Parts: sequence; structure tokens; C-alpha cells
Amino acid sequence: MSSERLYFRQLLAGRDFAVGDPIATQMRNFAYLIGDRETGECLVVDPAYAAGDLVDIAEADGLRLTGVLATHHHPDHVGGTMLGFTLRGVRELLEKTSVPVHINAEELSWVANVTGIAPSELTGHQHGDKVTVGAFDIELLHTPGHTPGSQCFLFDNRLIAGDTLFVDGCGRTDFPGGDSDAMFRSLRNLADLPGDPIVYPGHWYSEEPSAALSSVKATNYVMRPKTLDEWQMFMPS
Repeated sequence: MSSERLYFRQLLAGRDFAVGDPIATQMRNFAYLIGDRETGECLVVDPAYAAGDLVDIAEADGLRLTGVLATHHHPDHVGGTMLGFTLRGVRELLEKTSVPVHINAEELSWVANVTGIAPSELTGHQHGDKVTVGAFDIELLHTPGHTPGSQCFLFDNRLIAGDTLFVDGCGRTDFPGGDSDAMFRSLRNLADLPGDPIVYPGHWYSEEPSAALSSVKATNYVMRPKTLDEWQMFMPS
């Protein structure tokens, strides 16, 4: 299939959307648009802050939003209220357009609680499920650790890794639902992915906004431990 058919954009909060929002600018979240130029369908990954801006960007590029993919329940990725702050996100997006919201089944109650979206409006998935946008299949990988239902998205030699894996470092495991040992297992599973997909993280915390998995494995300190004992010494809970 022609690579020109795939529509893909990495968008930085505070710069490409939610422009001028001080929290978005500080948090440096990435959102993503994945679409099929031929069918005009498009999915948005982790729409928080001014989520409507992301719909407008897709529409300006000639695509219509057909679904939401969420890596995990934290408000800087889906909007909502947690730890004393509230952000706009998926709930406001659904008021503008009614589309499925795809999350890992382990994250369903967490997303519902944080965003106020009814569980019946959320679509829970298992590890290995696929969501289709036009002619493209996106594989959902359950990667617990940062949260119980954190998931990554694998497609077309790209890995959208959310807060499971950054180009430098990984997501914290000391928030509610975090699990350091589960994070180790998730990171090792990602390290063993076939091929050499480009890692697209949930935040821009590194010099480059993305990198090949081989490069991340070679330079990212969280990929050094190869056993759980090494991890527990290196990254104590």
C-alpha cells in the first residue's frame, strides 16, 4: 500500500494546538492524527487541552474524525479532573462530534472517573486488538506500569508509546495505579518488538521528538536493566 495514502501528524500541545495555553506549553504533550487520505477517515490519539483544535486540523487537511485512541487516563492525555486540576479533552470533543473512544479495558473505569464520560460511551479493548482507519490496521498493545491500562499503538512501522516509553526515560509509576514491576515487563515487551519502528512518545522530553526503537534501546537508560532484579535495583519502587 502506498505510504502516501497514510496521513500521519505529530502535534505538540501549546505550539500546534491549544496555542498559548500555559499548562499545555509546560507539559509538552504530543497528540497524533492517523488517517487514510483515500477514504478521508482519521483517528486522533490523546486529545487533551483544546481537543477541538485537533478536529479542525484534520478537517483542514480534508479528513473527518472517526474515532479517538487514548493511551491512558491522565488528564493531560484525555482531559478531566485529577490531583486538583481540570483540563479540557475528550468530553468536549464528543460534544462536537460523536465517535468511538478506544481504550484498554483495564483503563475503562479510570477514564470514566477522570473525564466524567459514561462507561457506555467508551470502547474497551484487549491486548492485540486492532482498530481500523480506512485501509490501515492499528494494533493495540497493553503496556501497564504507568497506569493499569496504558496502551501503545503499532502501525506502519510506527509505535505511539504514550507515557510508557519516551525517547529518554519512561512514565512515572508512583501515581495511583502505577506499578514499577509491570513497567519493567512492558518495556521489555516493547524492546522485543520485531523490526525497528519509530517511537513517537506522549511528551517531548528529549532532544528529538521521535527516534528509531533501536536508538532508544541503545541510549535510553530505562532500557538497560534486562532482569527484574536489575530493574528493582536501578529503579526502586
